[in-house]
Amino acid sequence: MIARRQDSVPPTHATGVPLFERFFRLAAGLDVDKQDLKRYRDFVNHKIHDLLIRGEAAAKANGRDTIEPFDLPITKGLQECIGEFRRIDEKIELTPIIDHLTARPPLDLAYGPETEAMLPEITGGLSVALAGASGSSIPS
Repeated sequence: MIARRQDSVPPTHATGVPLFERFFRLAAGLDVDKQDLKRYRDFVNHKIHDLLIRGEAAAKANGRDTIEPFDLPITKGLQECIGEFRRIDEKIELTPIIDHLTARPPLDLAYGPETEAMLPEITGGLSVALAGASGSSIPS
């Protein structure tokens, strides 16, 4: 079982703030501050936990002892946001910081390696969706 990382560097860490500010400007033309980034981290980690709980239920229902990517309820809209995150990430390389701040809550089942590897991109996709829902459209 993989537990939440205790050494997580919050997005308010000095090296992460400018990257997150740039990300939100690129994703939706938003200006954010450190308090926004704390709320952002709490929100995306809550949503990741929700996805993992549903994935765990699907894995258990299918008699598996690990949560695999196909167990996660990734919608078409979230898939599109993950794709947009990948395009933005090519410019600013935010994945390592997002990986570090993404919570891995302890569950009854372990995460499969592919599931573990895709969590940062899912968090990135949720980030794009959140930015887009904040009132601005994603620029072309």
